[in-house]
Amino acid sequence: MATRGKLLIIGFGPGSFEQITERARTAIQESDVIIGYNTYVDLIRGLLTDQEIVRTGMTEEVSRAIEAVRQAESGKKVAVISSGDAGVYGMAGLVYEVLIEQGWTEATGVEVEVIPGISAINSCASLLGAPVMHDACTISLSDHLTPWEVIAKRVEAAGMGDFIVALYNPRSGRRTRQIVETQRILLKYRSADTPVGLVKSAYRASQQVVLTTLGEMLEHEIGMLTTVIIGNRSTKVYDGKMITPRGYQRKYTLDRAEQPIKMNERLREEHEPWALHGGVSAGRGEKTKRAGSVEEDASRSLGVALAEGANPSVGVALEARANSFGGVAVVEDATEVVNAAAAPARSSADLAMEAVSLLVNRGVLETSVVAREAQVQGDLFSQPLILEIAVSPGVGNKKLTPAQMAVLLDVVGEDGEFEYTPHHYVILRVPTREPELISEALTAAGMIVQPLGDVVQIKACDFCNLEKTESLPQAEELLRRFGGLSVPKELKIGFAGCGMACYGSVNEDIAMVYRRGKFDLFLGGKAIGRNAHPAQRVAEGLEPEQLLAAVEEILAAYKGKGHPDERFHKFFKRVGDVAGFHHEDYQAPLVIESICGD
Repeated sequence: MATRGKLLIIGFGPGSFEQITERARTAIQESDVIIGYNTYVDLIRGLLTDQEIVRTGMTEEVSRAIEAVRQAESGKKVAVISSGDAGVYGMAGLVYEVLIEQGWTEATGVEVEVIPGISAINSCASLLGAPVMHDACTISLSDHLTPWEVIAKRVEAAGMGDFIVALYNPRSGRRTRQIVETQRILLKYRSADTPVGLVKSAYRASQQVVLTTLGEMLEHEIGMLTTVIIGNRSTKVYDGKMITPRGYQRKYTLDRAEQPIKMNERLREEHEPWALHGGVSAGRGEKTKRAGSVEEDASRSLGVALAEGANPSVGVALEARANSFGGVAVVEDATEVVNAAAAPARSSADLAMEAVSLLVNRGVLETSVVAREAQVQGDLFSQPLILEIAVSPGVGNKKLTPAQMAVLLDVVGEDGEFEYTPHHYVILRVPTREPELISEALTAAGMIVQPLGDVVQIKACDFCNLEKTESLPQAEELLRRFGGLSVPKELKIGFAGCGMACYGSVNEDIAMVYRRGKFDLFLGGKAIGRNAHPAQRVAEGLEPEQLLAAVEEILAAYKGKGHPDERFHKFFKRVGDVAGFHHEDYQAPLVIESICGD
């Protein structure tokens, strides 16, 4: 019987050995295989013995998860490592997704253990003082997998709810506007003097801690290794420490050594009449109908409803307006709502709406307020559908006509956006529920519409301003056959209409150069990065039919054998042979200095 493998999904904390839990240490040491991002492997190197190490780059999380499952299914004990906590923007969820996709069950599949670690919000807070002492949330500003529109709404909700906010992945070299937009949103809800802590590489050798404000935080260095903690309205700075009160000012007096209300007396109803005591006297144990104000009873009923998940924006509005009225005019009705809240069959939405109705009927709240607050809720939490497509005037044509520009403006409207790219097309992002109509309008105007994401895109030259168009039919046929084809990772086919290849086609994933009626074929280019390099020339003198057949076979192999998120140049190197074309490592040209120094 085959040995049952095990997956250990380990969060090792901020990075120093002192913050690694004992269970995480033993799990790493008892594993046969360690799989992780390069930097993470280096951080725990002192704990490694003779385990097999699988290291990958930053954006290859899916590949790591797939490899971990594969190795565990072969009977090995596999450690998948994450900094912080593996269940907070870490590898735990992704590994489970891969397992679920393969039909895994806990009873019959490999064993899985998730080992918690200290997440960045906790480690960074400890270096700042005590900023996360009340309701808080974490928001990742990376829009790699989540649309920015959704992230912005979450920031807006955190601002409205006065949450302490911990920002993960706040800014990278190419992603800079998100932190600026986040600051703008939060400044609508809290002062520019709100304390903000910036912690880079917590508990590592390069640790940096900066205490600043919401208004000035962008004046400091913020990058991918920085966690940003933004206080709420009550957060203060004392002696260089960022401190958020826990909210107990009503329960005891903070400026006295001896508290007038002892610890065991704080929750008695006479000391805290605002608490939810359920109408029961702590001293007598008998039911009483507490004579109170609209503030106490209406807020109490709404509190029960909102605690169950009802619309918070409505609750804030009702609480603010209910608190402005005194007397006992609606005590009976509000108490009725509280009693109704105890019934298990009532939903939170029903409770909230009944409280609203009672206040409206008594004249405490206007119906227009309810409608307005409902509109705010709808605007804030509904997720619009955003159509994102690439548009160009043609395979070789790089010129948009005024009529086409007018169509683009009409399609995008006031709520959409354009983004010009270096790949000679325009990205459109348009809120719509009718994407087909937009595509039809653009196509009718003579433009080419291509999908974005992990698909094949064609990047052709301009064929010397459309004066050398002998190979243009092959470029158009490539687009017709393969444009938009789903592949493991975004792939660009570069097409050059002559040997000059002046549009840089030979640096793309797959490239072809037209020479004297035939084509040279190139594979495995890397257009960006410190180790960018041209593609490897694998064939010369291909007839057009041979070229198209070869590209078809190459793409089929990549689609069938490539790992999720694996770029083509890495796939070509890993498999070694694609469609009969053998991979060779790129050799940088050797520069020989002239003896004379010229």
